[in-house]
Amino acid sequence: MQVNERASIDSAQHQDGLPTPRRYWAAAAIWLALAMAVLDGAIANVALPTIGSDLGASAATSVWIVNAYQLTITVLLLPLAAFGDRCGYRTIYIPGLFLFTLGSLGCALSHSLLALIGARVFQGIGAACIMSMNAALVRATYPAKMLGQGIGYNALILSISAAAGPTLAALILSFGSWPWLFLINLPIGVAAIIVGVKALPHVKGHGHPFDWTAAALSALMMGCTVFGAETFARESGAIGSILIACGVGAGALLVRREWGDPAPLFPVDLLKIRIFSMSIATSTVSFAAQMLAFVTLPFLFQSVLGRSAFQTGLLMTPWPLALGVIAPVAGRLADKVRAGLIGGVGLAIFAFGLFMLSRLGSHPTTFDIVWRMAVCGMGFGLFQSPNNRTIVSSAPRNRSGAAGGMLATARLLGQTSGAVAVGVAFHLVGVKAGPGLLAASAAAALIAAGLSLLRLRSPRTVHRRDEQGAIILD
Repeated sequence: MQVNERASIDSAQHQDGLPTPRRYWAAAAIWLALAMAVLDGAIANVALPTIGSDLGASAATSVWIVNAYQLTITVLLLPLAAFGDRCGYRTIYIPGLFLFTLGSLGCALSHSLLALIGARVFQGIGAACIMSMNAALVRATYPAKMLGQGIGYNALILSISAAAGPTLAALILSFGSWPWLFLINLPIGVAAIIVGVKALPHVKGHGHPFDWTAAALSALMMGCTVFGAETFARESGAIGSILIACGVGAGALLVRREWGDPAPLFPVDLLKIRIFSMSIATSTVSFAAQMLAFVTLPFLFQSVLGRSAFQTGLLMTPWPLALGVIAPVAGRLADKVRAGLIGGVGLAIFAFGLFMLSRLGSHPTTFDIVWRMAVCGMGFGLFQSPNNRTIVSSAPRNRSGAAGGMLATARLLGQTSGAVAVGVAFHLVGVKAGPGLLAASAAAALIAAGLSLLRLRSPRTVHRRDEQGAIILD
């Protein structure tokens, strides 16, 4: 009875955020989960050669330690986002924290590659629960006038975690074995669960029946498309093309099935909202540009410019650090200035930084590299928080889970496209394609800037009050 009373109170309060100090505790739970997921991904990527060597796995096989995790997230994001809208965000998020933490323990206790891959799949299920509900919980936690600020704080935590991941992995491997890389998730995960259970908002779902056929089609669409693209770039063009075609076919069947549904699993209803679809397109293209650069730069620094792996890690750091500094500022600005303008300016700055990186030459100084990386981070940080705010706030509140799922899906599709483009270029030309790929990344960022500015033609977002008098966004 007390739980139902709390849920009813929270359902009314979430229209304009949680009261303080509970809002701070809820934000802390979200930040802990976000930091844990980002750190885990960064650490696993850096430690992959060490883990593969210890388990006696080849480089090609050990890549599945990362691929299994990413593919699991890809397949489950949209179904879990729809399920969260149906039954409530906490119902997905808190079990996700538990699964991720338990999966981390499983990774640490694994003594074979197969066992580790299985534990990584388990972790991926938890990570998909966390990522699919993250944006919806942020919207339910913060007042409408502070939504951009809240999303900016999330971007700050994300960038700090991404910057700290490689250094933390190197530090742990200097003093201990690779299982400790996963054991560090346990105290973070337990803390996130305890704080989350007490503080995260109770938001009632819409209660519509869950469409399992649509969930299966969504899983086929995302899984076949992403895995097919990676297969096309790394192994076989023929098999990759077949998988991509299967993904496109499943997507077409899914859209046809869901077109008239009032709460579709694949959010065709949200994509009919111009500002939402334009923001998703901007996000996809901008993350493709970002990943083009992220994958290219380490090869450029080491294979072309002759920097060591340690120097490369340090040279990559100014980007996420600059993003972390500017993201909260951009988030606050997004609560007052239209995201299309802020994002367009930020992506233009991002494009300038990428173009300057493509013109480094053969003997750049460390300063030449650092300031260009910082410009890229500042530009992307200026774009990211306002764009995420627009995606979340332009959806009806009872579709916040679906909006968050599409936000994460757009990021994943963009990153996959960028990584595949680099793989194809390296296969055809080799690492000397680096400057050209950075120039292509700059061009993609300019396209994204244009898409962002086109959003200024959409009607201005306004505020109104609901039946309870809470301020909400239209």
